[in-house]
Amino acid sequence: MADDARGRLIDAAGRAFAERGFEGASVRDICSDAGVNVAAINYHFGDKQSLYVACLEQAQCSESQQPLRAADPSLPPEARLHGFIRGMLAAQGDPDRPLWHNALMLREMAHPTSAAAEVLKRYIRPLAETLREILEQLSPGVSGMPHDGWPVGFSVVSQVLFYAVHRPVARLLMGEAEHDALDVDFLADHIARFSLAALGRGPAIVGPSAAPSAGTRKTVSR
Repeated sequence: MADDARGRLIDAAGRAFAERGFEGASVRDICSDAGVNVAAINYHFGDKQSLYVACLEQAQCSESQQPLRAADPSLPPEARLHGFIRGMLAAQGDPDRPLWHNALMLREMAHPTSAAAEVLKRYIRPLAETLREILEQLSPGVSGMPHDGWPVGFSVVSQVLFYAVHRPVARLLMGEAEHDALDVDFLADHIARFSLAALGRGPAIVGPSAAPSAGTRKTVSR
């Protein structure tokens, strides 16, 4: 089936691009892994560059939709922030998500290709703008801070990415049992409380006493 061949090509190419980069991934090897002939790339995508964009779009789409859906504009801003963070964590840690998704996006963000502009426009910018809107609700004037407030949003996102990218190091530092207790709910609560405290919308994170009270937790969406 044509759709099956297209999906196999994206999966095989995604793995190859994540491991070897755009230049290092061979069209012949990709087609061999996908079980199709070399002409299939031209038929389904037009060329190797378009195949690469399709791989990036698939990887980023699964990563971007959950936080966008979670950031319900009808909720209080604290709950929206929590939902946004939890959505990012859930997308990053989705057990059904192919491993190459994260690896490819990390490679592209560290060494952008010409495809980065399209992915930025279609997937990353809507995420960033949603987070900026939430932060502006929480702390009016954030967008007027130095560098248009972008570092504030980057600080929130970087906490999520730390747990997605540096889990092996965290596991070594903490030990297996403690690390395995860092589930999505715990991390979403922790990152949301940490960020809200930095914005002056919650208690300082100084120890167990800083944990949100039952009344506070009611405003946090899970």
